[in-house]
Amino acid sequence: MKKVVKEFKEFIARGNVLDLAIGVIIGGAFGKIVTSLVNDVLMPLIGIVLGGLDFSNLSLTIGEAKIMYGSFIQNVIDFLIVAVCIFIIVKIVNKISKPKKEEPKEEPKKPEDVILLEEIRDLLKSKKSK
Repeated sequence: MKKVVKEFKEFIARGNVLDLAIGVIIGGAFGKIVTSLVNDVLMPLIGIVLGGLDFSNLSLTIGEAKIMYGSFIQNVIDFLIVAVCIFIIVKIVNKISKPKKEEPKEEPKKPEDVILLEEIRDLLKSKKSK
């Protein structure tokens, strides 16, 4: 049992898990803000443009089932706004974190004694081949 608890602590302490947890919490809060924006600001404005239409009450009754397609439309708009925001954030983060192209580094110059030794070696090789 101690081994399982230890493994769990190591798992939780990893940076990726903490980042994920923070992302989920912030995403949930951001989702509430976007939902409020859609329900309380955008949809009433869209309703005014469409002649006073209230999307939240749009429904279709089939038998005893009530299909709330107005609510579905609001949720689709909600999703699209969240998706656009996430897309923009990812584009910004990718642009910021994109590694800059490194200029090719010059090879370090060889010390003069190494150059001289290579020249001697090459001369000796050329005398042997004659």
